[in-house]
Amino acid sequence: MEIILISIFVVGYLLITIEHSIKIDKLIPALAMMGVLWAVIALNHLPVFDINLEELKLEPTHIDEILLHHLGKTAEILIFLLGAMTIVEIIDFFRGFSGIKKLINSRSKVTLLWIFGFLSFILSAIIDNLTATIVLITILQKLVTNKQLKLWYAGLIIIAANAGGAWSPIGDITTTMLWIADKVTTLSLIKFLILPSLVCMVVPFFISSKFKIFKGEFVIPSNINDGELNPYANKMLFIGLGSILFVPIFKTVTHLPPYVGMMLALAFVATIAEFYSNKKFSISKVDSQHDEEADHSPVHASLTKIELPSILFFLGILMAVGALESVGILFDFAGYINEVIPNSDIVIILLGHLSALIDNVPLVAASIGMFPNPIDDPLWHGIAYSAGTGGSMLIIGSAAGVVAMGMEKIDFFWYIKNITILAMVGFWAGYVTFMLMRDFVF
Repeated sequence: MEIILISIFVVGYLLITIEHSIKIDKLIPALAMMGVLWAVIALNHLPVFDINLEELKLEPTHIDEILLHHLGKTAEILIFLLGAMTIVEIIDFFRGFSGIKKLINSRSKVTLLWIFGFLSFILSAIIDNLTATIVLITILQKLVTNKQLKLWYAGLIIIAANAGGAWSPIGDITTTMLWIADKVTTLSLIKFLILPSLVCMVVPFFISSKFKIFKGEFVIPSNINDGELNPYANKMLFIGLGSILFVPIFKTVTHLPPYVGMMLALAFVATIAEFYSNKKFSISKVDSQHDEEADHSPVHASLTKIELPSILFFLGILMAVGALESVGILFDFAGYINEVIPNSDIVIILLGHLSALIDNVPLVAASIGMFPNPIDDPLWHGIAYSAGTGGSMLIIGSAAGVVAMGMEKIDFFWYIKNITILAMVGFWAGYVTFMLMRDFVF
């Protein structure tokens, strides 16, 4: 029966990986895989187990109890993501990200490259790498008209965004999963990964800055500053980002799950947004930018833009992995890996390269269920780095890459030819830095 369960998971995983070829959204096989796996377990009355992390053994339990356990753990991640996504959309409702364009006033191609790099690195750590990529490529489209140059900038933004998301508990879905599962703490994650992640970004950017494509200056379009900036844009940007940054502090102080802090942050941001919205629209009904939104609550408008397909995909994947964990398959597989490959660095590096080919969410979800290592063990920091940055090696290896591919129509093989080696060099440089820090500094 274990072979049947593994086969269902492999088939579902394969369908997720080739979603662009078969033109079926990955949430469909993810949800189907979840339902079929749990149905097979229930119909065949298979024994289910919970992992006792203190004694490192499996303890029998009832299917209703283990389902509720996995649903609760999954719901923590999904509610957290819903809150973060809504805050980001509220910021965008007030055109908060438009002010970032003012930071970009250089015409040097190399200078612009580094500006985009550091903005991607910092923003992705705060608002997640996917959103940071969307914001910066939108700005890129307004600044640069040369198609080839835009492709290079977009490819390198992907590397920087994934590197920036790896060292923050709110920067990437995989680090968020590890954080919520109590595998890493905020301060340790930052301490161990900020420098390796920075190296992962800086090395490819330094190499690229020597390329001919980045020599000279570009012409800034004459209409770059067209449009009136929302009067509350900058305030909502700082309030929104500050509220998201408050969440790890709230968790550290209260020891409550992160989604509680995120809901509190959302309530605060939504209150400010409603106040600004009512003030703006009740005093004056005339607004060139928001006429179509004048009769809508900013919270309601933001909720309509939430990426629900992504939320459902995470639900399907995490519950499917939970099914394999519950019957003991992942626990046994972890023991087998430890016997065959005793060096954890090799396992982590393989995971990084695998995350370029297949989605890193199930990889990390499986890792959480496989390894019983304690909180802040170097294994978890290595997995956070590897899964977060390894996806940059292929454009389909990360959410940031996929969205950039859609926004800029980046060709899969163009990315392999021009960006893959740069991303791989950055990944290895960062991981070597991580090993040196782990073994000789901390």
